[in-house]
Amino acid sequence: MPGFDTHFLPLYDENKTLCGVWLSPELWAKAQKALSPIIHKALEKIDPASVPETPERGEDWELLAKYWDFAYPLPTDVCCAQCGAHTEDWRKDEPRVFKLRSATIGGLANFECLRCKARIVKKHFKNKVDVQCLPHVERP
Repeated sequence: MPGFDTHFLPLYDENKTLCGVWLSPELWAKAQKALSPIIHKALEKIDPASVPETPERGEDWELLAKYWDFAYPLPTDVCCAQCGAHTEDWRKDEPRVFKLRSATIGGLANFECLRCKARIVKKHFKNKVDVQCLPHVERP
């Protein structure tokens, strides 16, 4: 295939054991968007500790609290219907039971259960809170 050896090159050691693959900058520029998610998922399986932890979105929660104007206090309790994990205040747990993934000033708060990886979505309305618990789904 023309150009294949120019842009894609397997690298072997002196024992002819595959050590890695070299991609040209041009090939990487064209393939990075498609390959990065696949490489990230493969790295999670090979070495989960090597994947950086995404930070908690505390500033989102603070913004929600700042603009909170409903008649009831902003609830901090979280409960996972999948595994039964529960806390009265997710911010104070050590070690953490739930991790805030996102919050909006519109009243939507999204938590991850650190025990079973389920998603707990709390929708805050003027007179009520709707809670939905979604099981973790492994993506291929």
